Amino acid sequence: MAARKRGVIVRTLVVGDEPGVRSVLLAAFPTSAEADLVDQLRSGGHAELEVVAEKEGQTIGHILFSSLKTPFRALGLAPVSVTPTHQRRGIGSALIERGHELARAEGWQASFVLGEPEYYGRFGYSADAARPFACIYSGPNFMMLALNEPLPIARSEVGYPPPFEELD
Repeated sequence: MAARKRGVIVRTLVVGDEPGVRSVLLAAFPTSAEADLVDQLRSGGHAELEVVAEKEGQTIGHILFSSLKTPFRALGLAPVSVTPTHQRRGIGSALIERGHELARAEGWQASFVLGEPEYYGRFGYSADAARPFACIYSGPNFMMLALNEPLPIARSEVGYPPPFEELD
């Protein structure tokens, strides 16, 4: 099922969306690193949930949630991308909110993100919530959102899939 907002459709990725997603990633970021990361996460079987935004048949936004190594069902949100001409219009927010809805419905227990606290805090992510979870990305920009509470454990390690290790 897709959500529609001001002519933008937000829906789960389907086969055939991949070239449009890659175009969005290449337009949204200064290098191909994020587009390559998405390709590697998919080919490695780590991509669990992908959501796209489209307008007039064109892909204009994308998010990916990958599986993390934890003793409970956790996802990592990265990357979030919107074409530059469509940024600052709520599309990234719509993608994240829809992704959270789908993740909750699929029984995922938490989502972690490395990003800007002010932005991701709007969606309930918190560095304080992530603090008990050791990770190579631990710090003020490493945040967690409990999707289905309570979490089964209060402290553990969080491991990201190998393709993240290749990012600078």
